[in-house]
Amino acid sequence: MNRSRTRLLVALASAGTLLATAGCGAADMTRQASPFAAPAGVRTVTLSVQSWVGAQANVAVAEHLLKEELGYRVDLVQTDEVPAWDALSQGRVDAILEDWGHPEQEKLYIDEKETIVRGGDLGVTGHIGWYVPKYWADENPDVTDWKNLDKYADELRTAESGGKGQLMDGSPSYVTNDVALVKNLDLDYKVVFAGSEAAQITQIQQFAKEKKPFLSYWYQPQWLFNEVPMVEVKLPEYTEECAAKDPKDIDCAYPTTPLQKFLNADFAERGGDAAAFLKKFHWSEKDQNEVSELIASQKLTPQEAAERWIDRHPDVWKKWLPEG
Repeated sequence: MNRSRTRLLVALASAGTLLATAGCGAADMTRQASPFAAPAGVRTVTLSVQSWVGAQANVAVAEHLLKEELGYRVDLVQTDEVPAWDALSQGRVDAILEDWGHPEQEKLYIDEKETIVRGGDLGVTGHIGWYVPKYWADENPDVTDWKNLDKYADELRTAESGGKGQLMDGSPSYVTNDVALVKNLDLDYKVVFAGSEAAQITQIQQFAKEKKPFLSYWYQPQWLFNEVPMVEVKLPEYTEECAAKDPKDIDCAYPTTPLQKFLNADFAERGGDAAAFLKKFHWSEKDQNEVSELIASQKLTPQEAAERWIDRHPDVWKKWLPEG
């Protein structure tokens, strides 16, 4: 992440159908007028949807409850991570429900321009790392230390990686530290992008089916760990000093990040029940993974997955509704 997500990235494009308002590519909301014009008298909330499935899960549940419990029209707009901040600042979207840390945008829009405010903790802790399948790590325990990765580079060569080992990443549209890490740690590997979260999941599932080794950029929380157990490779310890380096000089692990919500400042003040609800929206990694797995693995639409979770967990979501 261009220092995005504290130089993190949950690089992941969605496995499942993304919402009707989203095209195949993420919209750059800084270059277009809002695509929605609410009819007079209709209370409308516009939510930013990032492309990984966990973000879809958040938005699908919020959308359903805003509509069915609070009587709002909800519009959904797919945006990449940094353009989402620009759109939020300009009021083209009202809320981002899952952010992995963008210090530069926080400084600009929260501290300096005061056009965005913090919406509180989502309740989910995110972490990005390099992972290998447990069945392979059980046979080769030393592979979980980055210092030993070159020993296994030949086993991880693919047509795409040429003569080097393959480190599989997700979408090239996201910012990650992996190219810098490979270079700065002097590893005999090449970063190969699967193209999307869905494509990456498919490749991991195929490797696992054939019990082949792989090394992949991946993240937690993520439902796929339930299907394909993976073990994290220990990279050099994350430090704030390392995170402050120029992106091309990064040589340490990704941090662990409590994921945050952000609201347009005007919406936060005047958004009534919708703003109050989104500030109180707070659930666990288990909750998010339950919805994510319904979308990505069981192939439910985000709306169907949200309805199923909502039916099962009124004790969780009823706490988010405004009192009275």
